[in-house]
Amino acid sequence: MEKTAKIYVAGHRGLVGSAIVRNLEQKGYTNILKRTHKELDLTSQEQVKTFFKKEKPDYVFLAAAKVGGINANNTYPADFIYENLAIETNVIKAAHDHKVKKLLFLGSTCIYPKNAPQPIKEAYLLSGYLEPTNEAYAIAKIAGLEMCKFFKRQYHDNFISCMPTNLYGPGDNFDLQNSHVLPALIRKFHEAKIQNKSQVEIWGSGTPLREFLYVDDMADACVFLMENYDGEEQVNIGTSEELTIRELAETIKAVVGFDGELLFNADMPDGTPRKHCDVSKLHSLGWKHRVELKDGIEKAYNWFMKNKN
Repeated sequence: MEKTAKIYVAGHRGLVGSAIVRNLEQKGYTNILKRTHKELDLTSQEQVKTFFKKEKPDYVFLAAAKVGGINANNTYPADFIYENLAIETNVIKAAHDHKVKKLLFLGSTCIYPKNAPQPIKEAYLLSGYLEPTNEAYAIAKIAGLEMCKFFKRQYHDNFISCMPTNLYGPGDNFDLQNSHVLPALIRKFHEAKIQNKSQVEIWGSGTPLREFLYVDDMADACVFLMENYDGEEQVNIGTSEELTIRELAETIKAVVGFDGELLFNADMPDGTPRKHCDVSKLHSLGWKHRVELKDGIEKAYNWFMKNKN
């Protein structure tokens, strides 16, 4: 990408998009297009068409999406499938119509089959049943991946896709009902510490295995792929390091400084039992993560403390 090229980051105020903007700015890119939801509703085909016709971006990072944890996905499946389908179909088609040089679409490793062999290779997509708790989101995101593949195949558009693992860091959603597990636990432990509680309840059994990637590492990988990868198949982005939810909770508990007990509520859903990412493809291209989990949690907690109000 040329340093002065027009680069549109869709979803620039979210966890992912804001990290991509930070990374681009650090690397010296000077012409980054940003629009808030009020300025541009990506679920509106007409607004997206008008924006692309006027601005004619050279490159697009499609990081805009409706996202949430198990509870949010379970509670609002119609919203998740509709909004994500609308966003990706509008942006991908507009990028094709206005001859964008390259587009990167962001999927998520949670859309691989529930019982996929571990570690999860890119080829396992669509090889089995989805996790029921996020099926609506997964179907929408899979459609976006397939759109990029088929537009590349039919029209030779340079549209690529990536599959980040569980992300966390500055700009995360710390809502106790609708956020992902890591930021929710940071807030739970912090509030329990302030309120001198003797225990913290954690949803599920604590046994599922998860992998977590600091969001600024993810953003660096996205820019790396935009500069170095043109393949049809999506690329996994992760650390290839996993731990149980119980181990994650213990780590966050130590970082926050909470002294009480952990109480696991096995009546709440666990979600997918294991999501271990095979990142050998990304490593072979020459990229590897830098921020280790404990350091990343400390950074995320510091950000939460500065922005919790």
